[in-house]
Amino acid sequence: MSETQKVADRPGAGRPAPNSVDRFFRITDRGSTFGREVRGGFATFFTMAYILVLNPLILGNAEDKFGQRLDSVQLVTATALVAAVMTIVMGVGGNLPLALAAGLGLNAVVAFQIAPLMSWDDAMGLIVLEGLLICVLVVTGLREAVMHAIPQPLKQAISVGIGLFIAFIGFVDAGFVSRVPDAAGTTVPVQLGGTGTLAGWPVLVFCLGVLLTVGLLARKVRGAILISIVVMTIVAVVIDGLADVRSWGLTTPEVPDDVVASPDFGLLGDFSLVGAFGEAGVITVVLLVFTLILSDFFDTMGTVVGVSAEAGLLDEEGKVPGLGRVLLIDGAAAVAGGASSASSATSYIESAAGVGEGARTGFANLVTGGLFACALFLTPLLTIVPMQAAAPALVAVGFLMMTQVKQVDWDRFEIAVPAFLTIAVMPFTYSITNGIGAGFVSYVVIKTVLGRAKEVHWLLWGASALFLLYFAIAPLKQLLGVN
Repeated sequence: MSETQKVADRPGAGRPAPNSVDRFFRITDRGSTFGREVRGGFATFFTMAYILVLNPLILGNAEDKFGQRLDSVQLVTATALVAAVMTIVMGVGGNLPLALAAGLGLNAVVAFQIAPLMSWDDAMGLIVLEGLLICVLVVTGLREAVMHAIPQPLKQAISVGIGLFIAFIGFVDAGFVSRVPDAAGTTVPVQLGGTGTLAGWPVLVFCLGVLLTVGLLARKVRGAILISIVVMTIVAVVIDGLADVRSWGLTTPEVPDDVVASPDFGLLGDFSLVGAFGEAGVITVVLLVFTLILSDFFDTMGTVVGVSAEAGLLDEEGKVPGLGRVLLIDGAAAVAGGASSASSATSYIESAAGVGEGARTGFANLVTGGLFACALFLTPLLTIVPMQAAAPALVAVGFLMMTQVKQVDWDRFEIAVPAFLTIAVMPFTYSITNGIGAGFVSYVVIKTVLGRAKEVHWLLWGASALFLLYFAIAPLKQLLGVN
């Protein structure tokens, strides 16, 4: 059954829209309701609200070339503002339930690879430059053309790989899975819990949350994911009040002393578009921008395809509705992130949690973006949800996205192997981009070995060549004498 048919078969799909808002967002037409969109918006926010804490921690604890640090309070404001504005813009302009915020991984690159080579203003200028170049790729049609050139089975594999990836994120962030310390003397890379066993109240909250979520989903309870997040947050708050728990992680589930916090917009506009060239040199800047563009380009591609596929919004040819607008907004989000010193903003795979709750349109983004706007003033209140209460949603959505694996033709070697590598490399390397790259390169190689190179779209040849450069970036830097 096609994704379009899935939408058509939903209750309510095809009925006349009752009002102008419904018609604008095509809520009824996509088989959704205002209630589902609102629940989906809340679910997406709660599964990605951690960025309000994590982004300031990553950027605020790093120093630039001159030993300067960014102000953490200002970073919270910048992070919330960019997420609020760009998520709403995506909802209105792209009409997809796809939230945006400062990209994890990209912010680490800015903090630990770029900032030590230049000032913070110069580093954020590179992010603005990267976003502008991505917008150029969109305007010229190249970015959209690359997405359309991907074979449908690889798109399905990307969705499945993302499902495993976000489930793995949920397990890791909740403390159910952890990395084995290098000094442990074992070849096992990850382990159960923090010491090889499950221990502590936070992990119990996560386990109960997973059971509650899947139980509600099995019973087809409306709002299952959101109900689970709210219930387990209350449980976590009660547990934290009764026991001396020190291992919640970034967010402690306790009632804050102050509900309202004043935003500080001091970082907005602090960037230099060309300063990096003088500080780090042209070759270094070119390599850094290339890495940022490739990562942002294909991370977004995977996220957009994965979320749209899970929502049943792809057409008969596997294309995303309004893709050009969606990609342009995503590129503009990178510019906005750099211009506000919040690092590059990008589409969040946690949006799949909202899709799992029933969101199918950009109206859900108005809810998510509105909550981020509230976070500008209510950060203490909106960040009491611990990851252990939100992570079960990622595990459940990972399962829902995993079900698409049955659509891959596993009897065709030239499809099965690239699909497998795409699916496996994403969670194993903790990167959507790496998984897509492995799938592209292997697809081109196998088609060539089978004497069917002409069947490969020329854009896939170009993308695969870029991925080879991306995977070889370290030896390339060494060859060019770049740090």
